[in-house]
Amino acid sequence: MFLVRKYAIDKQSGQLLLDWAKPYENFVYIKERDIAVFLSKGSKKNELSGELVARKDFAHSDDLIQKMVRLIKEEFHHFEQVLEIMHSRGIEYQNVRAGRYAKGMMKEVRTHEPATLIDKLIVGAFIEARSCERFAKLAPYLDDELKKFYISLLRSEARHYQDYLTLAQAISVTDIGDRVAHFAAVEAQLISSKDQDFKFHSGAPVIAACI
Repeated sequence: MFLVRKYAIDKQSGQLLLDWAKPYENFVYIKERDIAVFLSKGSKKNELSGELVARKDFAHSDDLIQKMVRLIKEEFHHFEQVLEIMHSRGIEYQNVRAGRYAKGMMKEVRTHEPATLIDKLIVGAFIEARSCERFAKLAPYLDDELKKFYISLLRSEARHYQDYLTLAQAISVTDIGDRVAHFAAVEAQLISSKDQDFKFHSGAPVIAACI
């Protein structure tokens, strides 16, 4: 959503995106935490209230809007699906602090355009691809409901990471292979080193020694 607002649309369209995210923002950050009420609002909250106007000064506006808006909509839907499963199993929603993974990747993003946008898209691709891999690894060990859900998620993540890479290459005037290789090395270090804070995206968990 940040990338679309920053690079691809006008200010008024940016407000449409913020309005679209408002019910989810209220649930997560304002802590309006009645899951049943949130879910009862139905599919209308997962629809844009107007048409986004592409900026004319960015050649890839339309492509960025098309791919990212589809991704946003799917992620909102996934959020609701997770809440439904949690609600049915009596699991309370809690905010979870972000781990070091994404932050470690973002530290390597270049600070001049269009390199910044290209690198952020590549980072997005790695996050989605690693999600895809880990959903696939976990699915066989879950109950039937969660197994089916995780398999549906990994299919979406596979398409998402490809969209990120396609956009990055389209925007770059040179081959992005070197940058992909750079982030692959960074990511490999992050997921293979010991991690005090075990998350879906993290390194090997540190096992406390028994005294």
